[in-house]
Amino acid sequence: MVRDRSVNSCLSSILVGRADDVETLNRLAHAARWGRASSAVVTGPTGIGKSALLRAFLSGDACRHATVLHGTCEEGASGDSLGGLRTLLGPTAQDASPEDAALLALAPGALAGEPPHAPAVQCAFHGLYRFAVNALSRRPLVLALDDVHHCDELSLRWLDFLLRRAEGLPLLVVLTRQEEVTALAHGAPVHHALADLTACRRTTTLRLRPLTEPDVAEVVRQFFPAPAAPAFVTRAWVVTGGNPRLLDRLLRELRAEGVGSGAGGADRIAETGGRVLARWARELLDRRPPWVGEVARAVAVLGERGADHVGPLAAVPADVVEDALTVLREAGLLTPGGRHLADGAVRTAVLAPLDAQALSGLRTRAALFLSDAGRPAEEVADHLLPLPSISEPWMPGVLLEAAVRAEARGAPEAAARYLYRVLEVDPDSVEVRVRLARALAETDPPEAIALLRGALAPTVDIRTRARIAAQFGTTCLAAREGSAALGMLEDVLDALDAELGPDLLPADRELRMLVESVLLIVGSHGRSTVAAIRKRAAAMTMPEGDTPAQRQKLAAMAVLTALDDPAPEPAVKSALRAARCPQLPLKSWSLINSAFVLGLADRTEDALYALDSLLHHGRENSAGWTYTLALSTRALLLHGLGALPDALADARAAVQIIAAEPWGEMVVLPRLALAGVLVDRGEAARAEKLLTSTGPAWRDQYVWTYPRYLLAHGRARHALGDAEGALALFRECGRSLEEDGVRHAAYVPWWAEAACVLAELGRAEEAEEPAAHGTRLARRWGTPRVLGLAALARGVATPGEEGVELLGEAVRELSASPARVEHARAELVLGQVLLAAGDRRAAREHLRAASDLAQRCGALALGQNARGALLEAGGRMRKMTASPLDLLTSMERKVAGLAAGGAGNRSIAQSLYVSVRTVETHLTSVYRKLDIAERAQLAAVLRSPGVRGARAPRQASRPRGQR
Repeated sequence: MVRDRSVNSCLSSILVGRADDVETLNRLAHAARWGRASSAVVTGPTGIGKSALLRAFLSGDACRHATVLHGTCEEGASGDSLGGLRTLLGPTAQDASPEDAALLALAPGALAGEPPHAPAVQCAFHGLYRFAVNALSRRPLVLALDDVHHCDELSLRWLDFLLRRAEGLPLLVVLTRQEEVTALAHGAPVHHALADLTACRRTTTLRLRPLTEPDVAEVVRQFFPAPAAPAFVTRAWVVTGGNPRLLDRLLRELRAEGVGSGAGGADRIAETGGRVLARWARELLDRRPPWVGEVARAVAVLGERGADHVGPLAAVPADVVEDALTVLREAGLLTPGGRHLADGAVRTAVLAPLDAQALSGLRTRAALFLSDAGRPAEEVADHLLPLPSISEPWMPGVLLEAAVRAEARGAPEAAARYLYRVLEVDPDSVEVRVRLARALAETDPPEAIALLRGALAPTVDIRTRARIAAQFGTTCLAAREGSAALGMLEDVLDALDAELGPDLLPADRELRMLVESVLLIVGSHGRSTVAAIRKRAAAMTMPEGDTPAQRQKLAAMAVLTALDDPAPEPAVKSALRAARCPQLPLKSWSLINSAFVLGLADRTEDALYALDSLLHHGRENSAGWTYTLALSTRALLLHGLGALPDALADARAAVQIIAAEPWGEMVVLPRLALAGVLVDRGEAARAEKLLTSTGPAWRDQYVWTYPRYLLAHGRARHALGDAEGALALFRECGRSLEEDGVRHAAYVPWWAEAACVLAELGRAEEAEEPAAHGTRLARRWGTPRVLGLAALARGVATPGEEGVELLGEAVRELSASPARVEHARAELVLGQVLLAAGDRRAAREHLRAASDLAQRCGALALGQNARGALLEAGGRMRKMTASPLDLLTSMERKVAGLAAGGAGNRSIAQSLYVSVRTVETHLTSVYRKLDIAERAQLAAVLRSPGVRGARAPRQASRPRGQR
């Protein structure tokens, strides 16, 4: 019987991507006409288009002058002796005379059970050979047998018999064979017969390859009248692997859903393709022996990392596993050359026949096999996570070990998943609660706090309570619940003193130091608690900084010392000691507080080093909250240095991170840092919108956020033309700092802003008060930055020559400081005063300096003001823009230009006489400033006429797990 294998598809009407294969068959047919007998075997996986290729060949001109006998072997027909030949010769046999004894062998069951060498079989072979030769004497003969992997042995043996005796005959035999099914017959008589046949020197093997991307584009064009989006073609090609039948099904389903071939359709391919692949997988497995499905399910459960244990889990021998993998790979269910499933939808389809109990049993067995094989705990635990219950005694231990390893490699979210399952088994375990809280501290602080509260039972010993209390305190800072921790920390300190006494062991002394350091950190953040904490710190002895807890306490005391001490040296010494102990485990607050103090003292390189170390730690350990805090702090520091592009990149990255986190609204510092940069970039309206989005509950109660908010908001109002509103905010900033007892020249210098605004309003006498206040503070601290700001404040409040001299002093002091924006501001104010006094020449010198400095810093608002005043003074200067290209250094421009032109890093390094590492550093900076992610985008950005718009520097890299 000949089975109709045609498919109602556009692929069957126009054969795509098979021209070379058809041409090969045509050449063989032409040679056969001239007596050069041969055979061809067309092979490939399911759906690759073997039958379609055969039909296209048989209906072509090459077969027009030949007798064509075409048949298809049915699945399950391998036991029907000469059944394959019957499909070929059946129509001819019906026309033969009853006396033709050779054809009697084709009768069903005539040679049932006979081996190939049996006399009856050999007699039939010779008779059928004569029948074929007789047909060949009239015209060329093409025998085309489809799906020979289902054929019986005797039919294949006869075809081999015929070809070995076909010298000089006009004969062509064309067979199609499915590769993955051939593997199933490995070792069977049919397999050997097929191997002998294809080994014949007259045989050409055509292995059909998947369609190429251009081929897929042509198929898509046949399906959809509108031009296809490149992304649509690419995704269709990737999802189907170039398999024509899969592609046909995908395109038909998309068309039935009303999806076109545009960019919108491309977005639907993944979902629809997943369903098509899942059905494809189910159909293939339903037609395969059960052991293929067992192997497929073992692969689905074990994944790529457990590939070596597929055999034991599937309970099949190793050689059978390889056969099954070949079947699955050739069918497109495995990745090419790999041992894992190609798609999540395929995995779901493979596991679908299992009920929940069977699937749980399979996963449990997989975990046991992996555990016995010594695989890493996380790999084993991943098979336990989906189980409905952790029911075996060995499971919690594996999960706990996996959590420890996940923490060690910087994957707190993975650790939390393991620990939640352990907590189901032992909900009262203090150890598990504390570990889980530590894993959640950076991603879900409120949940971590709840876990720690539950762990602080009265029955817990004092040492454990102390460790939990310290962890509770730092976690409360992330959740903005510092006040809840202070009482607990004080109680724990009292309990430590009462229970352990004054003569502490070294470990107990370190534990007490840890709790005390956290108390100082937490207390110094709250506006209502900072004064009491300062008094408490004043009575403490400064630690040496030889242990992690000492470092943390030393850094916290450095902050409080900086607020109280008239000179920076003691605080700087403590901060440097706390930040520079690489041999000790890193403590985040040691570096944050040290960087804060070093920034106040203009020790910017040391501060940046500390923050870079913390950022590296946060990135490697997925510490999102710590990373965001460090990034915001670095943005504030860079802004103070006048590195506005880098500050903008850091601040924007921090804001983007918190926007995606559930705890994001509680974190105010990133928005404050970004708003401050935006004001200097000339985007005051955006800055104010950002500031007003911060919640008062997370802002107004804290020493380190509320004054910064008031200062940034005041500067935004001033830039928007509301001088009175700005002045009110600056004065409120001063009042809040006074109420909190924070009197420091370098921390939020509201007094300089207030003096400048009052001078602009023509109220110079009023400006004297904030100027005098700032001068007293600046002379105590004594750094060039604050001395320059104090001179600036006094200069704008003092008329005449004395005021000019003071402004000149401000320029000199600030030029010796790292504060480039403030230096530019002092140059601008001095230039404006000189211009008003009629000294245009001197004014131009200072205004040009202000404009140049502002341009290099990226302070566009200040630069534009300076340029306007310079033009008024008779000077010339090109118009300033907001293009990030203007913010590139000359070397960055050269590197970017060469890279955009296609030069590699080594070639650029040789051209510019620098190292490859230097080129990489410059390109990283360029990417950040131009807001691009890769080299390929450089050329478009550099030549874009619209690049002078508001492109922002690229965000900093995120910590693991948040990318």
